[in-house]
Amino acid sequence: MLCSLSCFTASSNSKAASLHWTAERMLSVLLLAMGPVAYFNPGPVIDYSLAAALTLHGHWGLGQVLTDYVHGDTKIKMANAALFLLSTITFTGLCYFNYNDVGICKAVACSGASEYDCGPGRSGRPKRWSWLRV
Repeated sequence: MLCSLSCFTASSNSKAASLHWTAERMLSVLLLAMGPVAYFNPGPVIDYSLAAALTLHGHWGLGQVLTDYVHGDTKIKMANAALFLLSTITFTGLCYFNYNDVGICKAVACSGASEYDCGPGRSGRPKRWSWLRV
């Protein structure tokens, strides 16, 4: 778990775990609220917010899986390093997609409607989502 460090005492560790649990729940509620906002008001702010929130949500979720199923100091360190690398690559990729293409909100809209005009990406380059149209 990200918040648990060996230097904490038992009472601080339980407080940190409680704060982490609360943050996870707040992020989940925030993600639920971001869905309608992304649908009715798509734009760069919500695209980058989604990139950060989805990456953090996935990072925390996979971190819990690692906590439950990976045992041994060396394996835990390797798994956590791999998780940080995966999360960094995910966030970087989503930010790259938001900047160089149509963005997360518009990409989801383009995948659901065949007549939706995706238009050029934010950088002015032509759209790359023609393969989604059937």
